[in-house]
Amino acid sequence: MPKKAKPTGNGKEEGSVPCKQVKIEAAGGPSSILNFESPSDLFESLISPIKTETFFREFWEKKPLLIQRDDPAVATYYRSLFRLSDLKSLCSRGMYYGRDINVCRCVNGKKKVLNKDGKVHFLQLRKDFDQKRATIQFHQPQRFKDELWRIQEKLECYFGSLVGSNVYITPAGSQGLPPHYDDVEVFILQLEGEKHWCLYHPTVPLAREYSVEAEDRIGRPTHEFTLKPGDFLYFPRGTIHQADTPPGLAHSTHVTISTYQNNSWGDFLLDAMSGLVFDTAKEDLEFRAGIPRQLLLQVEATAVATRLSGFLRTLADRLEGTKELLSADMKKDFVMNRLPPYHMGDGSEFSTPGGQLPRLDSTVRLQFKDHTILTVGLHQDQSDETQEKMIYIYHSLKNRRETHMMGNEETESHGLRFPLSHMDALKQIWGHPAVSVKNLRLPTDEEKENLVLSLWTECLIQVV
Repeated sequence: MPKKAKPTGNGKEEGSVPCKQVKIEAAGGPSSILNFESPSDLFESLISPIKTETFFREFWEKKPLLIQRDDPAVATYYRSLFRLSDLKSLCSRGMYYGRDINVCRCVNGKKKVLNKDGKVHFLQLRKDFDQKRATIQFHQPQRFKDELWRIQEKLECYFGSLVGSNVYITPAGSQGLPPHYDDVEVFILQLEGEKHWCLYHPTVPLAREYSVEAEDRIGRPTHEFTLKPGDFLYFPRGTIHQADTPPGLAHSTHVTISTYQNNSWGDFLLDAMSGLVFDTAKEDLEFRAGIPRQLLLQVEATAVATRLSGFLRTLADRLEGTKELLSADMKKDFVMNRLPPYHMGDGSEFSTPGGQLPRLDSTVRLQFKDHTILTVGLHQDQSDETQEKMIYIYHSLKNRRETHMMGNEETESHGLRFPLSHMDALKQIWGHPAVSVKNLRLPTDEEKENLVLSLWTECLIQVV
């Protein structure tokens, strides 16, 4: 597609500010808007014409990217994702204030919440929208809108991280939220109407928490522009932003798709450290020695800092040769809370195994690999309270779309547990397009058959 840089709304050329702007002319029909062949195809089509390599080298966690599209087909497709008119049918399904919908408005630089109690009634919601100029924030619409489910499920496969979304519907001449920054990477698709945006330099780059910023602290905008239907905006976590619907125009609807919350190297280190210490303490007497008497009663810990730094050096040396890290929570949390695979029917292919039963003379292949995690964790035997390493296979095939990203909703893990001795055989299945059961690296034919039968029962493999 042809592309050309446009000046930003405040008159600055693309090269003078850390933001790329791309104008795209009309392309093909609706079928060419997004490519769902694979997670990487989906992401590349979402940010087209920017190439994936360019995006991660120049923009990801660094600076905003604005893509303005003058393409009726893209605008029509985006509009189909969520419209103001969808709220009537959604409210009839039982939406609740706070859980599903927030009603708010920015007043004198502060967020004013206008929620009622209990169930949302569409007529009251529309009245607050029209008369109070309130913004309607719809939480996690992928629970109800199939195409958003389809997009976000693929993005979760692509990023290996939870991907949530919120829809914001703001009437003309109004603003829903004060200037703030988020703890997530943000992708914005403009669905209906126009939205005027101001972005500012972050006070906390790659922020780990949400925060409202006062107008007198954020300075002048680094970028100022208006999004129209079909336009795309990305900015990193920590980017201060605010947006309003221009007066005299129709309402604005946009969806914010977000990811990478608590998904930093620091989070990963915290997750892996407990398992690394556990392994090291089994072999290193110094790690098992007791701490000094009354250490926990001391106000300052400077006296033990040198000792702790020595332990950390030991852990660093051990880490150099480690092939498998024990994951405490991150992997399990991701697979337990992510979306199930997108499907058109009742999803029975994810809950009931189909096809031929695997035997010793079968050839099998892994399926739904993007929805499956293999990890090593600690298992505690309830009978003798001993702990041992086990292989855990978690999957999201039976996850409930209705509870995705809802936080306080009950979730459960689905998967299998195997002895550590099964690791080589599982790596064979995970690492090859197809594998013969009798060639699995396990000592007995019975173990080989039991392994593939367990995986087949969970719908994770099929006979080819």
